[in-house]
Amino acid sequence: MSRNRQNKLREAIPIPPPAPLPDPEVIDVESVLNDYLSGNTDLIVVLGPTASGKTRYAVELARQLGGIVSSEILSADSRQVYRGMDVGTGKDLEEYGDVPYHLIDIVPAGTRFDLYQWQEAFEKAYKDIRERGRIPILCGGTGLYIEAATCGYSLPQVPPDEELRAELEQYDIEELIARLAELGPLPGEGVLQSKRRVIRALEVALYKQDNPVAETSYLPKKPYYIGTLVSREERNARIDARLDARLRNGLIDEVKSLLDSGIRPEDLMYYGLEYKFVTQHVLGILSYEEMRLLLSNAIHQFAKRQMTWFRGMEKDGIKIHWTNV
Repeated sequence: MSRNRQNKLREAIPIPPPAPLPDPEVIDVESVLNDYLSGNTDLIVVLGPTASGKTRYAVELARQLGGIVSSEILSADSRQVYRGMDVGTGKDLEEYGDVPYHLIDIVPAGTRFDLYQWQEAFEKAYKDIRERGRIPILCGGTGLYIEAATCGYSLPQVPPDEELRAELEQYDIEELIARLAELGPLPGEGVLQSKRRVIRALEVALYKQDNPVAETSYLPKKPYYIGTLVSREERNARIDARLDARLRNGLIDEVKSLLDSGIRPEDLMYYGLEYKFVTQHVLGILSYEEMRLLLSNAIHQFAKRQMTWFRGMEKDGIKIHWTNV
């Protein structure tokens, strides 16, 4: 591909200036364990952007905790639920070793697995782990899924009501919480510290008054969040090195196999990132060089959006203990 063509591709995907990184801290594993055993927390969450080492960190944490109480990992990755999508989603199952994991390979590729279905699957696995006396560790980078697991209230399939939201937005959070309290038991602190979440909780509660909805009821209320932190330069270098390794190790063949299995190209591209751009390459829409450049830039942007989401969680009142890995 010509240098002029490369420059045009880069200009088509501008990367905004980065925000300051959070300050790292040293995680005291013994204190984390004691908080869990005393009931001060009921779930450990390991989150971070792609290529930040969160799976490796979660597995090592599980092994450290395992000297006292066995731990099991729940994946909070929106694409690792699909069977047959292994290289592109970076399942790296060998990293888990003898540590049990959940919410990976639970539905066939080509299907749509929405947030509500995932929350139900999480609740079932989380309840099972707790009832067996194990410590649940939620690990992933899909912020929406992490919030669905840790927001402390059910996310039934209630459609958004933009008119109601605009009306509720006029009130301060204290008034909204008071109104929510009139409709039933209040959700956890993770909801009550965010006006956006309180409005959604009201939207759900008001909808449920006239419409029966199925909902979850066994969700964590007191999560402890650990964020895996790497510099942007290191993260981007890891992203590019990992992408090249995946391309060498069968990513293109994986996409071809999924297409050969009968999955429609548009359904595969729906999953985004690797599956979007590699499918376009397999179909002859993009050259290898174009695919590699566009995909690398897209993953860099994706990692930045992940960090923006997590910093937004902090603005909503959630404490994330960031640590260097």
